Amino acid sequence: MSDTPVADHDPALRELIERVQQARATRGTLCIHGGNTKAFYGGPPRGDALDMGGLRGISSYEPTELVVTVRAGTPLAELEAALDECGQCLAFEPPRFENPANPGVRGGTVGGMVAAGLSGPSRAAAGSVRDHVLGATLLNGKGELLSFGGQVMKNVAGYDVSRVLAGSLGVFGAICEVSLKALPRPAAVATLRFEMDQARAIRQLNEWAGRPLPLHASAWWQGLLVLRLAGAAAAVEAAARTLGGEFVPPELAAGFWQGLRDQTDEYFVAARAAVDEGATLWRLSLPQVAPPLALAGDCLVEWGGAQRWLSSRLPAAEVRDAAAAAGGHATLFMGQDRSAGVFAPLQSPLDRIHRELKRAFDPDGVFNLGRMYPAMCP
Repeated sequence: MSDTPVADHDPALRELIERVQQARATRGTLCIHGGNTKAFYGGPPRGDALDMGGLRGISSYEPTELVVTVRAGTPLAELEAALDECGQCLAFEPPRFENPANPGVRGGTVGGMVAAGLSGPSRAAAGSVRDHVLGATLLNGKGELLSFGGQVMKNVAGYDVSRVLAGSLGVFGAICEVSLKALPRPAAVATLRFEMDQARAIRQLNEWAGRPLPLHASAWWQGLLVLRLAGAAAAVEAAARTLGGEFVPPELAAGFWQGLRDQTDEYFVAARAAVDEGATLWRLSLPQVAPPLALAGDCLVEWGGAQRWLSSRLPAAEVRDAAAAAGGHATLFMGQDRSAGVFAPLQSPLDRIHRELKRAFDPDGVFNLGRMYPAMCP
């Protein structure tokens, strides 16, 4: 439903609505951005910039209810600092990419976090961005302000549009405000490492997943499996004794997991350098039990085997065929040549659902054309 009275008292919202209405009237296009830290992800940005930075601030925060409502242009760092003061966090560990305008500074906004739908090392244990979105306010392609969902987990009935927005890359409209579930920081954390090849690491992770262990994150690269345990102190200590391995000092472990989350560690630094020289960084989503794929390139395994990064010069068709044969799909996460499409082609009826959602929210094609699929353009 339209919420024009609210916009009348909010200059930042009113300005955004006027920009959308003008673009619609002139058949123009808009490219939504906040911190502009994820321009590399998805199809190339098209259209005039629609800056969401004016929508900033935490609207409400109830630590005892584990719910925070925040405007989309709020820096992610600002939200996390507020949660940290109350001993809480965004359990899915969204990546904080470097701000291109301020090299070396972690950037990103809350709206961009939801629109990109990317999660960090704890995804397999804590859930994804989508799992923590309780409600959202969206500015659609008609210049209407729509609200979906609520501020409690049980306030979900019918088609949960607020969660559809997670990972939509802004193609349905501009996210203006979101309500998120926060969680307490774990009482205890420990990191272990083990030497083993990829095949054994995947088998071992799946065996551990079937046991009552406080597994929180995992990463395998170049013969080394790193495992994070988190939860009650007694459970973490007992699991560490049971699993063995080499204990990683807390400061070193924290730096490793932060680097993995923000993609600043050694693997991703090398992958970006390879992209500059013509390689592609692929994000493979596979069944956890899938064995290593016979693909040339440098591979890093996360989420108990469910997410695998591949830095490679192989043709897109070869990578996607291998991922599909294993029961998954491949996303072109970063690369100079995106002509093969960033996301795996959709099959019916998913392709029809995507097009119909685009027509329902943005019938004139105002927002983020081509960021997901060219077929979604009017």
